[in-house]
Amino acid sequence: MDEIPLFPLGRALFPDGVLHLRVFEVRYLDMIRRCIADGSEFGVVGLLEGREVRSPESVETLATAGTMARIDAWHAPMPALIHVRCIGTAPFELLSSRQEKYGLWVGRSAALEPDSPTPLPAALKPSADVLGRLIANMQKEEMPAAAMPLAPPFKLDECGWVADRWAELLPLTALQRQNLLKMRDPRQRLERVQGYIRLHGLFDSQDP
Repeated sequence: MDEIPLFPLGRALFPDGVLHLRVFEVRYLDMIRRCIADGSEFGVVGLLEGREVRSPESVETLATAGTMARIDAWHAPMPALIHVRCIGTAPFELLSSRQEKYGLWVGRSAALEPDSPTPLPAALKPSADVLGRLIANMQKEEMPAAAMPLAPPFKLDECGWVADRWAELLPLTALQRQNLLKMRDPRQRLERVQGYIRLHGLFDSQDP
């Protein structure tokens, strides 16, 4: 099993999600340049402990589940800075990881089962309704499509897609996101996420 390069983050990326990165650390600049050159992907994993920017005293603990990221667009305003827009592809379980000489994390992974299309039941419709209103507001404000935190097609009738978008948008812990990624039943995942939405008071008074 080949090793994949890893990008540990405090933010989340799930399949079909959008991730904007501002890359300036040497360990990631080299990795991103390689991915751009050969069209390869890298793994995004959560940080259970530590900081995104490396420091001599920091200790990084990686989540054990992540999502592969494909670079969709990029530009380099200066030699030591690359802005990239990534799309989440396949979920994976991180079996082992190690740091190379200059701090880049690499790991061995196993693919997790991709979501099967799962229609949205009536009990979980409030999650999709609120997300739909959020998307409509972004469009009404004429936010550029490339700058939006989610990308079409907007699958508001599928449990997995709705659950994953909320998992990226809500202020969840890295451990909560790791556990959601490992839940491979889309309906159960959205049931868990709808509980988080309710806890954050994001439902209107008319929503159940």
